[in-house]
Amino acid sequence: MSNFEQFHLDFYQSNYTIDDQEEGCNSYGSDKNLCESRKSQTEKQPAAGAFVPSEMLLSAQTYTGQILQPASSPNTLSQLGYADGFDEEPPLLEELGINFEHIWQKTLTVLNPMKPADGSIMNETDLTGPMVFCLALGATLLMAGKVHFGYVYGMSAIGCLAMHALLNLMSISGVSHGCVASVLGYCLLPMVILSSSAVVFSLQGIPGTVLALFIIGWCSLSASKIFTSALAMEGQQLLIAYPCALLYGLFALLTVF
Repeated sequence: MSNFEQFHLDFYQSNYTIDDQEEGCNSYGSDKNLCESRKSQTEKQPAAGAFVPSEMLLSAQTYTGQILQPASSPNTLSQLGYADGFDEEPPLLEELGINFEHIWQKTLTVLNPMKPADGSIMNETDLTGPMVFCLALGATLLMAGKVHFGYVYGMSAIGCLAMHALLNLMSISGVSHGCVASVLGYCLLPMVILSSSAVVFSLQGIPGTVLALFIIGWCSLSASKIFTSALAMEGQQLLIAYPCALLYGLFALLTVF
């Protein structure tokens, strides 16, 4: 125990203590304010001989009073081109490629086969409308007691691939897979009307057959009109309408039977 006390005294040894300072202030009658200032300074200063890390001394010297503030100037972001933030970013629907105005124009073009189609709009690979119409066709068939979602999507995929190969052979400019899927999907809208009629009454009689043939002609005429306008294939509408009629005839068979 004595060795530990001797080590403690040797480690913190100092010739200057606070008691000596207080006695000096009392004995010499110094100014009271001066003594108090010296006391405060000695309380803040570490004892002589005590170990003080160099990092603490450096941090005390370089401290400027700013905590968690970037050292860069406020003009840094503006210099990098991020001054406006999110104001210059396009809307979310535009980034996803969803344009409701174009969807509405394409839908009106399909519903009115005699209306001339805008090739610039129809050449876009918009799959929002086709997905909605495929889901609507499967839902109306389900309401009629027919679970044919797999047939609808399978026939759509095979029909798009076949029409893509056929149109690339017939046209000079060529066509993309997205454009073919978009046009065929939008022209599926009249078939949704036929499947909705199957919920109300049966289509296996003569009136149902006549209605199915009319819907097939409607879908094929709209699709061939759009393809000829988008691909500049004047005079070839009937050649395109025939394979389109075969494709939509398969959907009509699913709806009637």
